[in-house]
Amino acid sequence: MTFEAIPLKEDIGSQIHASVDAILSPENGAELRQLLIERGVLVFRELNPNDDQQLTLAGHIGTVRMEGGRGIYKITLDKNLNENADYLKGSWLWHLDGTHDKVPPFATMLSGKVLSKSGGQTEFANSYAAYESLSEDMKARIENMEVVHSVETSMRRAGIEATERNLAIWRSNPDTTHRLVWQHANGRKSLVIGCHADHIVGLERAESDALLKELIDWATQPRFVYRHEWKVGDLLIWDNTGVLHRAEPYPLDSGRVMHRCTLVGEEAFS
Repeated sequence: MTFEAIPLKEDIGSQIHASVDAILSPENGAELRQLLIERGVLVFRELNPNDDQQLTLAGHIGTVRMEGGRGIYKITLDKNLNENADYLKGSWLWHLDGTHDKVPPFATMLSGKVLSKSGGQTEFANSYAAYESLSEDMKARIENMEVVHSVETSMRRAGIEATERNLAIWRSNPDTTHRLVWQHANGRKSLVIGCHADHIVGLERAESDALLKELIDWATQPRFVYRHEWKVGDLLIWDNTGVLHRAEPYPLDSGRVMHRCTLVGEEAFS
């Protein structure tokens, strides 16, 4: 291993110190992947990768999903560059990516290209650690519960206008039902919650809403959260299977642009 990993919080996040050559070396891929799973978020300060370098690093850790052309998707709220920019407002609420799928993305890598003068910080919450710290009574209570997840619910909660076009897009992704407690193949458990969690199967709406709020509030308390203040050139990667995330709101006309690549999912919700 030719890099140094410095913990950012006790329960989440490590900052990686190394030369660009060392970070991009395939020999370090397995160690970085294992550290990602253990720590939830890896931070590479002012690495300033170009798209090819970002894709190279991602490819050493997992399999890059083809999106936005070669695998780089440009995240921006500028409607001249992204006709579905409103959809990204949903990222301002706590969420996991891919809950409308049976197999969610394994991880996401994001690099900062153009930043907003205000807002835009990104927060990450370790739902592995949050689950592990629950009381035994709460673990027993929720062990066999199932949650219905809805794209439409997440978009409405984000305050996005329910136009005919938007409704058609949202409803093209059918509601999905997953276990509230995800039993991973590695033996660990995490919470499958977020703004897309519409209701718990079999509970009255009031009880369901109260329990989901209690779990979100628990999982996103400061001890489990890392908040990233972006600098141009920063690169982050997080484990989407066990880390909730959200971006803090920023002006729609800020010009903020982030380059994202997504690693293909390897494990179904269970």
